[in-house]
Amino acid sequence: MIQKLLITIFLMFPLMGMIGNSDGLGKRIDREIRDEFHVSSFEHQGVEIPDNLRQKLPSRISKENFFKLKSDGNLIGYAYLDKAPSKTAEFDYLVIFNKDLVIARTKVLVYREEYGGEIGSKRWLRQFDGKSKSSEIHDIAAISGATISVRSMKSAVKDLLVSVEILKENKVL
Repeated sequence: MIQKLLITIFLMFPLMGMIGNSDGLGKRIDREIRDEFHVSSFEHQGVEIPDNLRQKLPSRISKENFFKLKSDGNLIGYAYLDKAPSKTAEFDYLVIFNKDLVIARTKVLVYREEYGGEIGSKRWLRQFDGKSKSSEIHDIAAISGATISVRSMKSAVKDLLVSVEILKENKVL
């Protein structure tokens, strides 16, 4: 129960910049969003997912980790924050979508393993840019020495895209 609460707090507040954390995660997330959309400021709003629909989604999506992003009152995109398993730990990642729900940027925020950190490279992560359907994930290249993390990130993004497709079909997005 405590772990679930801490994960919820972790997922909710970095984007809001309300918790001063030692690793500056909230600031990094905000910077990624500002850089992607070329805005100096933005607001975010958690996307409300009906309970019956949330249970059908392959990704853990809730208003605590999936956000509409607005600047000057206009929708500019969406952001999704979650964790994925690596060999012995988990890594935190961010997926930024444009307003048409096409992946604009992915970012590994915190990687906690000794090996496999190459999945955090901009060059590798750029392969996800422009993807909007789960069927487009099959062509993501492998990385020697990061097999588990690569599979985990590919699976997480594929599940997220399936979830987004379901949310679009059900007119939540």
